[in-house]
Formats: sequence, C-alpha cells, structure tokens
Amino acid sequence: MRKEKKDQKSHVKCLRCRECKREYPLGPINICEVCFGPLEVEYDYDSIELDAKKIKSRKPNMWRYAELLPVDGDPVVQDVGFTPIFRARNLEKYFGCKEIWIKNDGVNFPTLSFKDRVVSIAVKKAKDFGFNAVACASTGNLANSVASISAMYGMKAFIFIPYDLEPTKILATSVYGAEVIGIKGNYDNVNRLCTEISERYKIAFVNINIRPFYSEGSKTYGFEIAEQLSFRLPDHVVVPIAGGSLIVKIWKAFKEFERLGLLKEVETRMYGAQPEGCAPVVNAVKKDLSIFTPVKEPKTIAKSLAIGNPPDGYYSIKVIRESKGYAESPSDKEIIEAIKILAEKEGIYTETAGGVTFGAFIRLLHSGKISKSDSSLICLTGNGLKTQEALAESVPPIKIIEPTIENFQKLYDDRLQDYKN
Repeated sequence: MRKEKKDQKSHVKCLRCRECKREYPLGPINICEVCFGPLEVEYDYDSIELDAKKIKSRKPNMWRYAELLPVDGDPVVQDVGFTPIFRARNLEKYFGCKEIWIKNDGVNFPTLSFKDRVVSIAVKKAKDFGFNAVACASTGNLANSVASISAMYGMKAFIFIPYDLEPTKILATSVYGAEVIGIKGNYDNVNRLCTEISERYKIAFVNINIRPFYSEGSKTYGFEIAEQLSFRLPDHVVVPIAGGSLIVKIWKAFKEFERLGLLKEVETRMYGAQPEGCAPVVNAVKKDLSIFTPVKEPKTIAKSLAIGNPPDGYYSIKVIRESKGYAESPSDKEIIEAIKILAEKEGIYTETAGGVTFGAFIRLLHSGKISKSDSSLICLTGNGLKTQEALAESVPPIKIIEPTIENFQKLYDDRLQDYKN
C-alpha cells in the first residue's frame, strides 16, 4: 500500500492554464497571471497504470481512482463517493423508453450531495498548503459540505451564502459550528466578495483559490458512471449546471478513461440543465453561441443552481458542443412536477436541482433531442430533504379521521375493493 501511494505522488505534474497552457507549481492559485485563464491540474498520464481489475480491488469510495486525483496520503473523509446507480424501470415504462439510468448523489457521505466529493479533496489540500481556515461561497450544498468536512479536519470554517437561502440548508450548515454569513444579494454578489476576501486573508476558499483541486473531485462522478455500467457509457448524460464544473469534469473523466484504455471511443452526448429563471448556458446553447450572457437577477425555486455568471459556463458550452449534446431549462412548475414524478415512480426524493435535471430530461425526450430508443443517464446531485420548502404547497394535506374503522371505511370505501380479505 505504501509503495502504491508513493507512486501516485508523481502523477500530478503541475497546474496549467486552460487557455495559454502556461504551467505553474502546485499551490493555492486558480488564475493565470498572464492571460487570466483558469488553472487546472495536469497529470503525467504516461506514468499511470490503471485497469479495471486494480480499480475493483479497492474499497468502494472515490479514492479508488487515486491516480487521477490531486491527493497524496490518506484523506480524513474515507467513505465519500461510490453512490448508487440503478436502472429506472418504472420510468422506462412510464415514458416508453428503452433504457434510463439514475446516478444518485443525494445519499452521498457525509452531507447528502455531490459536493462531498469536491470538498473532501479541497479541505485536504487546504490543510496540506498550511491553511488553518477554509471557506466558500455557496448556494447551499457546498455550505453543508464545507462545514461538515472542515469539522472533521479540525479547521475553522467561514461560510458565505445569499441571506435568503432555504432555512433547511442554513440549519444544516450552522449545526457544525461554522461561521455562517448571509450576504444581501445573489450568489454572484457573494462570490465577488469572497474573491476579495481570499486576496486579503490567509483563508482557503475551496471554490476560489483552491478551485483547481476542488473541481477534480467531480471527475469521480464520471469515473463511477463508467465503472458501475461495466465500463460502457450511456448514449446521453443529463447534468445540472450551477457553476458549470460538474459537466466539464464528468466529460474530462470519460476522456481520461478513454485515454487509459478503460473505455472505448467516447460517443456519449452531454446535456446541460438549468432552471428557466437562471439559464445563461442553456440560452447560449439554444442560440448556438460560444459566450453566454450572465443573468443579473436569477428567479427560481432551484436556488442551488441560481448562479447567473457561472465560472465554468464557457467550458460547459464547449463540452455540450463537442459532445453534440444540447441543454434545457424547465420552469418552476415543471421542476416541482419532475420531483413528484421521480418520487412516485422510483421512490427517490430529490432536491430542486434534481427536479431541474429530470425536468430537462423530460423536455429533451418530448422534443426528440433524446430518443426513447437510446440509453440515458440522469445525474441527481442532492437530497430532497434539503429543499422541502419548494414542495410545501404542492402536496395534498393529510387526511385526518377519528380512530374508528367506520371512519376509515367511510373515507376509503370506494378504493378498498381490491384490498378486502
């Protein structure tokens, strides 16, 4: 085991600018000083020896792909990742589709969202770089994850959120003892403030100065899709877009597995999902534009996706175009309906971001962008228990009766014929 970890250190070469390709030593930086392009982790792929047998011999968590992650040594958060993927046969029957798969990160450890993947890497890197405090700008799930995982590492956490975030997510962040600061403004206002703070104080902002390392955690979602489907990919993958990193990194994961010979030529089409009230990437894709126009005032119940100026929006558009995919943006009404369909047909309660993703899939299916005869995978990234407020007025009130058999029979007499002894 020790020898394997020593070998893994050499696989990360440097940070490299996505635009001008200038290289930088590993450190808490995220922007190229020459062209201001974003930096990302570069690996020595020629030195990586990874096959299906080696992967399957390891524990069922995201660290089974260690050669393709920017982490050395043992992480504190061991059990994150390797969330379930399953065949949605009830939905196949409901929509008349050949094959639908669902990958559910709403049961991820420790805070029930895919953000646990990225934060488990980011907080460890912050510790490695000598930081004593971590922070983030968040629309909810990231706040929960940073607060929880920083507590595991014994680090101070500062969480910056829009002041009107869902109360459930605020509670699920505050309980860990983090400093939670509500900002009067939307996510883009929060993010701008956090960028200024990161330049003035020695605080590791996981999605700012630690972002190149943080974003690599999203690749494990894509690695797991490939492995859990026996190293084949579906024809279509539908991904929610907030900051845009997830769809970019899932695509990068597929291409890395292809490069290492774990996948044949990748022909999967990638689809972006944003809510109608905040859909800068979707609007650009539909207009066949390479550059998106930021949304100044997002208006949607899907607050976790309400990022009007997504930092990886440009690269999301590139991935969608390169893969010959598309994008859709369901309305708030469609989001709620999608959540209810998923719960009623497959027993999964997803958060509003999942409603956006599933709602986008329904739109893509009805428009013919996704064929019913193809295989599709829907990415669910968070748990419905976090956004209960969104459905408060969309489910019927409970029926209340006196504790007698007569009252029960009166209430359900017309429905009980099939259940009589």
